Amino acid sequence: MTHGTLRAAVLISGTGSNLKALIDAVEAGKLKLNIVRVISNREDAAGIRHAATAQIPVSIISHKTFPDRETHDAAIVETLQQDQVELIVLAGYMRILSESFTLKFTGRMINLHPSLLPLHKGLDTYNRALQSGDRETGASIHFVTAGLDSGPVISQIRIPVLPTDDATSLSARLGPLEHSLLVATVELFCRRKVRLQQGVVFYGGHKIEQALQLKHDDTHF
Repeated sequence: MTHGTLRAAVLISGTGSNLKALIDAVEAGKLKLNIVRVISNREDAAGIRHAATAQIPVSIISHKTFPDRETHDAAIVETLQQDQVELIVLAGYMRILSESFTLKFTGRMINLHPSLLPLHKGLDTYNRALQSGDRETGASIHFVTAGLDSGPVISQIRIPVLPTDDATSLSARLGPLEHSLLVATVELFCRRKVRLQQGVVFYGGHKIEQALQLKHDDTHF
């Protein structure tokens, strides 16, 4: 069965390094993905330049110009629906989404989080991994639900925590692997290999018992 190119939107707040990884993969022919829009809640987000260079439409929807979270999210929803988006990728998007937003896009929105979920939800994950004495850390991609970083986990990549590590070194080592994890996971969506059904992740038609694990030297699961 042949599938058409997947229509996606990427939401960013900062550097957009993961957005750049997706753009590079598309340009290299590794992803059958059409990034139809990039949305940022910050007009000074450095990642906007990656979208501009790739000639991807950008919408700045600043939370500062709306009275509350619901109306801000509603403006994003309207844009996404106009673009007929099939997949939403949160790539360093630093806003907590309202429940109504997450319900509207159940099974069609994913987030990259720099920890081995369910460990260390929220911010400052590297320091928290170090303070907890974790022997390994990594990154997870999960379906977005109303709970913060609590949606069903699709995939992960792992690195050991070394005795010499600090938050900076962990971030430096994990960053490129996060890009690989994101591209490999989005590729599953492009091939319609992964879906969410009644809160359970299915891969290739089968329920997964634990998150898919990507090895450092792999580009596919």
